[in-house]
Amino acid sequence: MAKTIGILGGMGPLATVDIFHKIVSLTDANSDQEHIHMIIENNPGIPDRVNFLLNHGESPEKQLVQSAIKLELMGADVLIMPCNTAHYFYDAIKKHLGIGFINMIDETAKEIKQTSPSCTRIGLLATQGTYYTGIYDNVFAPYGIEVIKPGIEDQQYVADLISAVKKGQTTFDLTNIYHVLNKLKKENIEMFVLGCTELPIAFQIFNIKEKYIDPTTVLACSAIRYAGKNVCGEKS
Repeated sequence: MAKTIGILGGMGPLATVDIFHKIVSLTDANSDQEHIHMIIENNPGIPDRVNFLLNHGESPEKQLVQSAIKLELMGADVLIMPCNTAHYFYDAIKKHLGIGFINMIDETAKEIKQTSPSCTRIGLLATQGTYYTGIYDNVFAPYGIEVIKPGIEDQQYVADLISAVKKGQTTFDLTNIYHVLNKLKKENIEMFVLGCTELPIAFQIFNIKEKYIDPTTVLACSAIRYAGKNVCGEKS
């Protein structure tokens, strides 16, 4: 019997829509009934993760835990959280749960080593909160992958792109973004990791062409397999 996926969302709402769409699109199903049962907790009231980490704003931990418990009580068999920065609170949330909780960052590291086993250096595009906490560095290090980050000024350019998606902008001057990408490529990175759930959306909307891995897609595929279904194009 297929398992139910709980999506701890709202960070932001468009990123939550994105992973829901990816799970539906990537599930090998021939009818409505063959798709996965999902419960979505789209809680945009969760305090801003970056503001807490960098500016001593309100902690999101309490609401993250409450949303996770709510999903478990509603019948979720496993949780996923389509927000990279919020994975700083992964352990704090997990200890309150009696169900599985898939770690998007760890799944991404596994995917890189499986698909590109020789990869040892990636360029991380993320929020300033994700850079500050070193959550990618800590997870990727045991896999032998070094995380290369933009400089402080360049991190702001990435933050501006993330903000544009959150605001629903359909146009954006990419000059500074290509400046960031080109500087990182000079660091001999082997691929970019889109370490904010708004960035895959940005790359699609603004047609940014680079070699990258999308952790949201990785998470969607992992959730599909956990639920007992097949990912489209994969052999069972």
